[in-house]
Amino acid sequence: QVQLVESGGGLVQAGGSLRLSCAASGRTFSNSAMAWFRQAPGKEREFVSSISWSASTYYANSVKGRFTISRDSAKNTVYLQMNSLKPEDTAVYYCAASAFGATIAERDFGYWGQGTQVIVSS
Repeated sequence: QVQLVESGGGLVQAGGSLRLSCAASGRTFSNSAMAWFRQAPGKEREFVSSISWSASTYYANSVKGRFTISRDSAKNTVYLQMNSLKPEDTAVYYCAASAFGATIAERDFGYWGQGTQVIVSS
């Protein structure tokens, strides 16, 4: 059974940093795109960042320059380093994995974690 388990969320002041981790089990995703999405209260889930099988990275404009996605294929794990956090970054962050090697489309991600809460106080 495939599982994606996120960790690293929490409460942080504006300007602070957090590092999210997503550990996958049940199958290897070394040839797959992995991504982070987020959903703020009352809003739809939105794309944050993705990393392809070849480590090409993609970011939403709202996080570009502040967030960095990376992966450790040996550990089947993807990370999201979040710096210069803003109150508008407050959301539940979801890890996702795709059967495609490179994509940012939510519909292409068939595996999802349960989410981890990030709260940024002003």
